[in-house]
Amino acid sequence: MPPVKPMLAKPVKGVPEADSVEGGLLYEPKWDGFRCIVFRDGDEVVLGSRNEKPLTRYFPEVVAAILEHLPERCVVDGEIVIARGATLDFDALLNRIHPADSRVRRLAAETPAAFVAFDLLALGDEDVTGRPFGERRALLEVALADATAPIFLTPATYDAELARSWFSVFEGAGLDGVVAKPLALPYRPNDRVMFKIKHLRTADCAVAGFRWHTSGPVVGSLLLGLYDDEGRLQHVGVCGAFTAARRAELVAELEPYRADSLDGHPWAAWESHAGERPVGGDAPEGAERRPGATSRWNANKDLSWVPLRVELVAEVAYDHMAGTRFRHTAQFRSWRPDREPASCTYAQLEQIVRFDLATVLAGG
Repeated sequence: MPPVKPMLAKPVKGVPEADSVEGGLLYEPKWDGFRCIVFRDGDEVVLGSRNEKPLTRYFPEVVAAILEHLPERCVVDGEIVIARGATLDFDALLNRIHPADSRVRRLAAETPAAFVAFDLLALGDEDVTGRPFGERRALLEVALADATAPIFLTPATYDAELARSWFSVFEGAGLDGVVAKPLALPYRPNDRVMFKIKHLRTADCAVAGFRWHTSGPVVGSLLLGLYDDEGRLQHVGVCGAFTAARRAELVAELEPYRADSLDGHPWAAWESHAGERPVGGDAPEGAERRPGATSRWNANKDLSWVPLRVELVAEVAYDHMAGTRFRHTAQFRSWRPDREPASCTYAQLEQIVRFDLATVLAGG
């Protein structure tokens, strides 16, 4: 019965060999969507999220597909994704989290989501979480043998070399890396017992502001920007995960660069939109690149920020881009006093070779 926390993966460097884990490994693509555990009991469907808050109302088309294609009584772990052309579109997925039912229904028709299944927790009257993953995968393959789009079974392989190939080429379809799953592993909610292999890159970014940490008057995160082809500084994300001591040090380091006002700041236009829900499009006309927009997941979360004169450059590590921004929080590497902020453009980023998402999904 819901809620159930999903089983998680811990990051490792490089795709591990199958014989490095007792019982062997199965390799799967790492999908970039909303983790979702589907609970179906006849006509009743619940879409459970990673934080245990239901996603059911936001994806009515996924609910309809589950009623059509999944076994009458089952619990299935997977990912809700949206494809735009040949790649995944995480921004389109974010736009689906909206309080207005009319908007949810309209977007369900305009940008329909799909469900990619990769584990089985229950089937009929049986709880299968205690069975080894290899057995659960076999049961899942049988359960979804007749399923068609928008319900998919994730591709999987026992071949580590093929998994390394997937790691390289599937990123072009918007995927996030590779997951290696021990075949002997029972389902262990909220435990990091699988292995995830993600890309790691660096970029030099202009630092245009910061946010305070919730623990007190110390720096929580730095607001990062890259210049686009029109010379506009786009907000591409934040870097954080500082130690408590480093947060305190950053207060003094940033003090000389604090702006007295937003006059002349490249993000000044966003202040008039502060607190609004992101609606899509490029800043400042739209709201996606605004550093102070309301959180989709927590409307009470404080996303106010302190502007800095755009004079600092930071080298940060990131895994991959979602459109024109960092998909996840970047990691601070070092200050770059040898770089001018104006030189921090999108052109420095690695260009990913495109790969057709339909080819990935067909592999299931």
